Amino acid sequence: MEPATVEGHFSRKLMDLLDRVEYRRVETSEDMEEVARIRYKAYKMADILTLNGSTLIDDIDFDSHAYVFGVYFEERLISTVRIHHVTPDHRVSSTRGVYPEEIDGFLDAGMSLIDPVRFAADPAIMREMPAIPYFTLRIATMATDFFDADRVLQLVSPQHAAFYKRVFLAHTIVEPRKNCGKYNIELTLMSTDAHAIRSGLYQRYPFFQSGAVERRLMFERGPNAGITPLTILPTARLVAQQARLRGSMNAALGRNAAGPAHG
Repeated sequence: MEPATVEGHFSRKLMDLLDRVEYRRVETSEDMEEVARIRYKAYKMADILTLNGSTLIDDIDFDSHAYVFGVYFEERLISTVRIHHVTPDHRVSSTRGVYPEEIDGFLDAGMSLIDPVRFAADPAIMREMPAIPYFTLRIATMATDFFDADRVLQLVSPQHAAFYKRVFLAHTIVEPRKNCGKYNIELTLMSTDAHAIRSGLYQRYPFFQSGAVERRLMFERGPNAGITPLTILPTARLVAQQARLRGSMNAALGRNAAGPAHG
């Protein structure tokens, strides 16, 4: 089977599964408990951090530029991620705590960054559903579009680097290192040029697409945001259908503009 055919089949399967997913933005310490337990279970199993207690909650979970999400499949929490919107004026970021010089290099150049961290999935469900990283990292693609960010960061173990290179065309910023702050594992820092890969990413993986309303519900804060919705449903299928309809209409208009063919 040709790679493009395999990729298309994979995307259709992921889109079908995404119809059964919902996102929830976690705003209070009470709501954090379930997310914190998933984090603890995943990080403990992989020995990523030295942990105390039975949950994992950070002070910067509640930073004004941090957004914590739960990913639910058929109403069951399957994974979580925290998104930092990092700007030259607001430099709070988990990854910056590990690689301050490299992150400040981006920020001093005037860039804005999306830093997805604290990715965790229920280990038992992860084995059953390998699509979980795609559902979860879709949140980072939405953040990148909503904030019009320049780069997306990936602070990952070397064994996961190939995934980010293949899917997000990530480049290595810092080669794998041990003794990275409080982490017990080897880490590498990567980044994706959001503007350069956006159109190609959505063409290859349509399930990463999102509508403006979905992105606003996910990330808007302030007096105009209203009450945070309990759940947010993915709009990828609708966006893909609208794109196909626009393509068909443009093709029809092109044929009409060309006029009748002459022998």
